[in-house]
Amino acid sequence: MEEPICEEAIFAEEIPEVKPTAVVNKNGVKAEAATASGGVASGGGGAASGGVASGGGGAASGFSGTKIFTWFMVLALLGVWSSVAVVWLDLVDYDNVIGKLSVYDADGDGDFDVEDAKVLLGVKERPVSLVQKEAKEESAVEEQTAVHLPPISDDFVPDDSRDEATQPYEESKQFTDRPGSQETREAEAESVPEPEANVESVPDLEAVPQLKDEAVPELKEEPVAVEEETTQEDSEGNAEDQPEDMLKYKAKKKKPKLLNKFEKTIKTEIDAAEKLRKKGKVEEAVRAFDTLVQQYPQSPRCRYGKALAEDDLAEKMRSNDMLQKALSTYKEASELPNATPDLIKATLKKRAERQQFLGRMRGALATLEKLVQIFPEDVALKNDLGVAHLLIGDNKSAKRVYEEVLAIAPSNGFAKVHYGFILKSENKIAESIPFLRDGLESGDPGTDDGRFYFHLGDALQRMGDDSAYKWYERGHQRGHFASVWQRSLYNVDGLKAQPWWTPKDTGYMDLVKTLERNWRTIRDEALSVIDKSTGLFVPEEENLREKGEWGQFTLWQQGKKAGESCHSVPKTCGLLERYPEATGCKRGQIKFSVMQPGTHVWPHTGPTNCRLRMHLGLVIPKTGCKIRCTNDTRAWEEGKVLIFDDSFEHEVWQDADSYRLIFIVDVWHPELTQYQRQTLSPI
Repeated sequence: MEEPICEEAIFAEEIPEVKPTAVVNKNGVKAEAATASGGVASGGGGAASGGVASGGGGAASGFSGTKIFTWFMVLALLGVWSSVAVVWLDLVDYDNVIGKLSVYDADGDGDFDVEDAKVLLGVKERPVSLVQKEAKEESAVEEQTAVHLPPISDDFVPDDSRDEATQPYEESKQFTDRPGSQETREAEAESVPEPEANVESVPDLEAVPQLKDEAVPELKEEPVAVEEETTQEDSEGNAEDQPEDMLKYKAKKKKPKLLNKFEKTIKTEIDAAEKLRKKGKVEEAVRAFDTLVQQYPQSPRCRYGKALAEDDLAEKMRSNDMLQKALSTYKEASELPNATPDLIKATLKKRAERQQFLGRMRGALATLEKLVQIFPEDVALKNDLGVAHLLIGDNKSAKRVYEEVLAIAPSNGFAKVHYGFILKSENKIAESIPFLRDGLESGDPGTDDGRFYFHLGDALQRMGDDSAYKWYERGHQRGHFASVWQRSLYNVDGLKAQPWWTPKDTGYMDLVKTLERNWRTIRDEALSVIDKSTGLFVPEEENLREKGEWGQFTLWQQGKKAGESCHSVPKTCGLLERYPEATGCKRGQIKFSVMQPGTHVWPHTGPTNCRLRMHLGLVIPKTGCKIRCTNDTRAWEEGKVLIFDDSFEHEVWQDADSYRLIFIVDVWHPELTQYQRQTLSPI
């Protein structure tokens, strides 16, 4: 607090003489206020001084200008030499002091000052920008249920991709046009096959969304933030004084401790390398972390930073070799002594995600099993382990994992939707509904995915429950479906959407004319191989039938010939060879479909809006066979082509007295560009 006497001193030279004013001090003794002193005069009048004047009476006189200057120079020189001594003799560890004070930098200005004290004492709110920044950094290392993976190009191909038949549970985060999203770019190449479409086209019941989040997370991979040495400030209040929901919130915000005791002494060096990585200078970051690893070979955090930098560089280079190098470094970091539990968890989780990205599902499974062994109480890791089992087609083991999770966390929404999916894949339709419904209603991370809405609605429809359309509508509102009717999950945004098409609408008039002119040739070749003894027609295996028999004989699949099928029907294949819109349609098939009397196909939708489906009638009973697409029902005619968009809901009845035989030809949606046709991933 400023002293008013100082102000009088300033004007001392302008007022040569001032009569002392009598005052009474706290002891009741009269005194005079000195006119030129730096302090207070007590007693009678006093001599001029910089402190307290006492003694006899008389006016006080101030310092002369020369004396003031002399004392100022003395003090200044003392300050300078003190500073030199501190620096020269290294009396103060500034890095240590600043590091400790930065813990209390509550307003984000880089130091500890009065404003920080106000924040810590609750007098002032933390800046919103700082809170948002911290939340963003923390979200990068929180355990999530879904992690997006970066889009990749054709030269960045998983090492051991498998056919969809061996991969019933799809790793959704590997795709650009992932379920529930619309492609807004012209096209993006993906290297892992998406679910194989079925005969009358509905997403495989074995394909449901993978983890996380989260976020899912496409994925621009969030870097793991360098951790602070403290969590929530104690000054925010005692635990017992805070609401339970606030305590849970704070618990979630707890930052992982990635540094061991030694690494805290080199935190500045680690932070400098990490800063390079976060700024996108990945080559420099790799070199910086590599230098740290050579300097501190037993530092798990340095090696983990190197792995992250190599991971980022692999994405930038689209290099499998570099990503494999990152996988090895992740493993090394997790196995070093003195690694903190949080670092082990973060490292192995990252390794498992990247193994899945490369299509090494069994390797990822082994990594996740190790994680669960180390952290047996971590429910999120168990959920990830369940997904890993699904990715290799081991539904039985996945079911066991989710049963364990629900036994200890009965309200876990992620486990519920996946457990419900498994029950539905076992055709336990009624049992699957409450798990799917409760899981979606929980709103837990990893549950808000179009395929869960799809499977719940489908299950309800099969039980005759009209509330299915309520869930379809909810899925549409959440952005997973283009509409209640059009519920495909692998879509390109902006394509013309209508259930029924004319040949002129498609622009494929020549193909339609070729099919209709040669329908008898196509029919005769189909009849020559339709006998069951040939084994060419195989039963529909997508669990789409309520009842009856439905077989198919595939000629082209995902833009490629299906084995030696064309050897049995050479004329039919010859007719189609010159129509790349059909034979090159990587998201469709060309096949014969035979349906026996008494067959009913449940309402369903195809997996993508990128194709149109042509049905050429070959053997059509006069009555009893019909197909509904949305609310428009039609019938086939021999020698005529029906064209519809099977991404819309459709349903089939075969109530005739004899079999129905048609030829199915999928073609690219006419509005797709040539580049999109070349780069879209197969289904």
